[in-house]
Amino acid sequence: MGFKIELSKSEEERAMRLHREAIVVDTHCDTLMQLIPRIGAMRREMPRKLGERSERGHIDLPRLIEGGVDCQTFAMYTGLAPNYPLALKTALQMVDAFYRSVEENKDKFVQVRTYEEIIKAKEEGKVAGLLSMEGAEPLMGDLGLLRVFYKLGLRMLSFTWNWRTEFADGLAASRTGGKLTPKGIEAMEEMRRLGIVLDVSHITDACFWDIVENTKVPFIASHSNCRALCDVPRNLTDDMLRALADRGGVTGMNYAPFFILPREKLRAGQKATVEDLVDHIDHIVEVVGPDHVGLGSDFDGIGQPPVGLEDVSKVPNITRVLVKRGYSDEDIKKILGGNFLRVFKQVLK
Repeated sequence: MGFKIELSKSEEERAMRLHREAIVVDTHCDTLMQLIPRIGAMRREMPRKLGERSERGHIDLPRLIEGGVDCQTFAMYTGLAPNYPLALKTALQMVDAFYRSVEENKDKFVQVRTYEEIIKAKEEGKVAGLLSMEGAEPLMGDLGLLRVFYKLGLRMLSFTWNWRTEFADGLAASRTGGKLTPKGIEAMEEMRRLGIVLDVSHITDACFWDIVENTKVPFIASHSNCRALCDVPRNLTDDMLRALADRGGVTGMNYAPFFILPREKLRAGQKATVEDLVDHIDHIVEVVGPDHVGLGSDFDGIGQPPVGLEDVSKVPNITRVLVKRGYSDEDIKKILGGNFLRVFKQVLK
């Protein structure tokens, strides 16, 4: 028997109705990596096509539609590129792959840049694709390149992956205890002016608190969970959750098992499940309420996902668990996408 969430008939009907009615938003995946031939020497297999269902990876357009995900953020991730020029080239190859995917699937997939375009895509029955950048290596410290990528559709940016950039320190550089660089402060203001969402997943704790001190605009953690439940640096402490909520921000739940369960449990053979992921949602709701949590799968950037979330087609299982745990219709719709839509409406231009 496969994994199943036990619901009554009425609960199942309610869960599926809510999932259809909601605008389901996922703020992070690494699928663009699999749509280009290779990153440095890392990838040698033939690239996938977004419009074709695949047994590889976690996301493609048929599975997005099956899973009822209405707005998927696609990250340009170049962290393994050995130098900045290659990072820039790789990011542009990803933009090209994204544009080709839109062109090849016009009837089902559309690029979006604003809140209004996301709403329109939902009304037209199309999946909305939003471009983000995970780690600012392709910008090479140049705000002119930030403006160029904005014109290409970039609407979400994290200053770092794990390494230091001209803007901030990534988690691998946390020993320095450094704050944002002057260029990072300047970039935050330019992002505010342009209408680009700042993403703090992967940034050091010191830089996180520097961002809190230097912005009044909502920012997000696109794919981070709760450090109180799983003590890894990629997750947020309760104080961080409160600070992010105070700025009107949202944390997107990451489906990677090692951000869901402590490593000792995983090493002992316990498998993370969709129920364990929703434990992180429960914790955030307990700490800051239901207005500051959403979904940020990290699909195609993680290994084996949790049981019950094997790929994007299984996302309705999150809604089933939320129904099972007694969440209201309003709060379920907020968690599935409404909270991130609030940030998009306020920030994106």
